[in-house]
This record gives sequence, C-alpha cells and structure tokens, in this order.
Amino acid sequence: MTGLRWLLAFGIAAGLWFAAGMPARAQDNYEIQVYGADTVDPGHTMFELHSNFTFQGSKTFEDGMRPTNHQWHETLEITHGFTDWFETGFYIFTAAQNGYGWDYVGSHIRPRVRAPKKWHWPVGVSISQEIGYQRSQFSVDTWTYELRPIVDKQVGRWYFAFNPSFDKSIHGASAGQGFVFSPNVKLSYDITKKVTAGFEYYGSLGPVTGFDPIAQQQQQFFPAIDLNLSPKWEVNFGVGVGVTRSTDHLIGKMILGYRFDF
Repeated sequence: MTGLRWLLAFGIAAGLWFAAGMPARAQDNYEIQVYGADTVDPGHTMFELHSNFTFQGSKTFEDGMRPTNHQWHETLEITHGFTDWFETGFYIFTAAQNGYGWDYVGSHIRPRVRAPKKWHWPVGVSISQEIGYQRSQFSVDTWTYELRPIVDKQVGRWYFAFNPSFDKSIHGASAGQGFVFSPNVKLSYDITKKVTAGFEYYGSLGPVTGFDPIAQQQQQFFPAIDLNLSPKWEVNFGVGVGVTRSTDHLIGKMILGYRFDF
C-alpha cells in the first residue's frame, strides 16, 4: 500500500473511531455545498463566492447568538491544488443584517486528499479535514473541527455525491459533547450540456450512538441548478427548505467560482 493509500485509510478509520458515541453541534449556513471528490488541478487556484440569504430563520437571540432571520452570508473560499491528489482551501466568513451592519464571522482552513484518477477506482473518493474559528455572536462553538469523507459517481447524465461528515467542537458550549453526524447528499441530472438540475440534502442528526429527536435535528432540502459554462467556471444556485423546528425554514444560496492558472 502506498503512502497516500495509508493516509486515506487512516483518515476514514480515525473519523469513525472519533465519532463513536458523541453528541452534536448545529450546522451553519455559510457554505452550503455538497463536495465532489475532485480536487483543484496542481498549479491552479479556485476562487469561490458563497452567497446565502435566510428568508425565514430564528427571530430571537439563542445562547448569545444573533437571530438568523434576514441574515445575509458572504463566504470567500480560496483553494489551491498542489498535486493531483492534494489541495488546501481557506475560508473567510462574513454576515450582514439590518441593525448590525456587516461583520467578520470567522475563518477556516481545509486540507484535502483524494484517490488519484490513475488508481481507476469505481467511485471518486477524497477526505477533507476542516478546522477554524468563528465568533461567539454567530456560533456557540468558537473553534471546530470537521472530518468529511467524500464519495461521488457520474453515470451517464446522472451524478451522485455523498458526504457523511463528522463535526467536533474544540472550544465552546459543545466542547464536552463530541462529534456530530452531518450527512450531505446530492443527486443531479444533466438536462443539457450546460444545465444540470439536482436535489441536495443537508442534515445534522446528532450523536452516532443515538440520534437527537427529529425536532432537534437539522434537516434541509435544496432543489438546485448547476450551470456548466466552461471548465473554469462553477455556478450553483438553489432554494432550501428546513423541515424541522431547529432548522432555518427558507434559504436562498448561490455559488460562483472561477479557476485561475496560478
């Protein structure tokens, strides 16, 4: 087994071991995306702007956090590809809201490894790890860690991606509770060469050993459209509906990305 195979195997095993028997933190709405297994090509840099607006969200302060109703989120993601199996992304989260102005929320860094295409696996596989800080006005947990295995597959016009994520509070109200199981799923179909229609699901279910009651879970469903304008561009937009009491009920999102040759 090569060094990269060992790294992939270790990442999956570590995530499953850490996740066993631990409770949860809430899902945020700053970067609403189901990852594909591909990484940015070596020597290229991807700039993405994630724009999200909560049409119907919480209207009162909860645990010191601002209400999310009519809150606008802008997230800048910069990802550079170093090899055909390794990339690193960096995020800057911001939020704007009437009465509060525009605020810096926090920053994360996200290294990711993938199984190279030359291995000829039947599905795409990668492992993302994300660690970062967010201000207490926006999250009860100021430092967090995420382990995200990623599996995807293209079959003809159909595409499927599954991100069974595990999230851990390092510092904050949930630090003593452990990991969250947050499954994200995407299913899409190429209507034309330029337009893909799909369905995305985002969840935060609670501890792996015993999920939270449904009312306390996060459950969001997004009909979404991808525009395949060119290999350099990424365009995704959708409207999401939260179906549990603990989830923001109506969110609009758009991702606009461009790949540069540096």
